[in-house]
Amino acid sequence: MIRYLKGVVARKEEGSFLLLVGGVGFQVQAPSPFLQGLREGVEVGVHTHLALREEGLFLFGFPDEESLKLFELLLSVSGVGPKVALALLSALPPRLLAQALAEGDLRLLTSASGVGKRLAERLALELKGKVPKDLLTGEKVESREAEEAILALAALGFKEGQARSVVLDLLAKNPKAKAQELIKEALKRLR
Repeated sequence: MIRYLKGVVARKEEGSFLLLVGGVGFQVQAPSPFLQGLREGVEVGVHTHLALREEGLFLFGFPDEESLKLFELLLSVSGVGPKVALALLSALPPRLLAQALAEGDLRLLTSASGVGKRLAERLALELKGKVPKDLLTGEKVESREAEEAILALAALGFKEGQARSVVLDLLAKNPKAKAQELIKEALKRLR
């Protein structure tokens, strides 16, 4: 089983990239946020899942173990294949996806391409209580602006765990963001 590769990104394509490792090229399918951050000619480490299907071997790559764990957890649900699992990981940051699965948030789950209400309900039912605790632990927010944004989103009716996940993700990208900016961007993601 191939669980991790480190190599140079040779070429990016729609939904995948070619990773050169010691003279061997691996075609790796990945979630779109991860693909967007890759640059050709740059070395990258990838956590991988190797799938054997009738059509051949397929390699799926992720930037961190959290995403890989979620991908494999999603594949454990009947009717969920790699395409749907990648769509979910492309639509939602890992911690927000974990929170949505744990809380059975159908609105967030159906925001991914190819996930309808029935599939979202099946995901919520079959994965209830199975989402690893380390994916659900809330990170401490050091920014007062972020805390204000989380409280405002909770007051608007969003679950605190979801609001926290989205705000933390936004804060990681822009540590100096003001509460108003965080709320505005978070609302775009949560709707």
